[in-house]
Amino acid sequence: MRSFIVGIAGGTGSGKTTVARRIAAALPASHVTTIEHDAYYRDRSDLSPEDRAQLNYDHPESLQTELLVEQLDQLRAGHAIDVPIYDFKEHQRAAESRRINPTPIVLVEGILVFVDPRLRERLDIKIFVDTDADIRIFRRIRRDMEHRGRTFDSVREQYYRTVRPMHLEFVEPSKRTADLIIPEGGNNAIAIDLIITKLKTLITPQ
Repeated sequence: MRSFIVGIAGGTGSGKTTVARRIAAALPASHVTTIEHDAYYRDRSDLSPEDRAQLNYDHPESLQTELLVEQLDQLRAGHAIDVPIYDFKEHQRAAESRRINPTPIVLVEGILVFVDPRLRERLDIKIFVDTDADIRIFRRIRRDMEHRGRTFDSVREQYYRTVRPMHLEFVEPSKRTADLIIPEGGNNAIAIDLIITKLKTLITPQ
């Protein structure tokens, strides 16, 4: 079966990861795979840790999207892929990777999933998770401090330096390319249930 690829985009902290997880949890585990665009951050181990921390990770050029596009094509052709693993504390790729086999449903999530036209063309459904900015920033602060070893000051500095400007320049305009817009992310049970129902029809024998 040709993989059906679902793109899930939205601003940082919008709840797109929660949406992806709830969709995946409602489908048979052997039928669905989730790929995070964040895993494809370019490896900049040539730079010092201090210099890596100052890079603009919210710009499309920070991601090796061409590799993701190539690997999605490989999945559709029935081949397994090795997805990079990115270390957010060290700001570099890990030596190991994650082997993924082809599945009927592939979820691709990330803030910039709709920005690159090459990637957009591979998406059968494009879902944008739309959540108010104040909610998103508080979620990001909590995530970065609890799970990525960041300080509040560093999160605040990065938000004003790159996160907010890049959201306005790239993420928000990409919403216009979406097929579906889900307000309030993971809290919108009705929208998520409708998407799950649609995807189940694709994996249920007729």
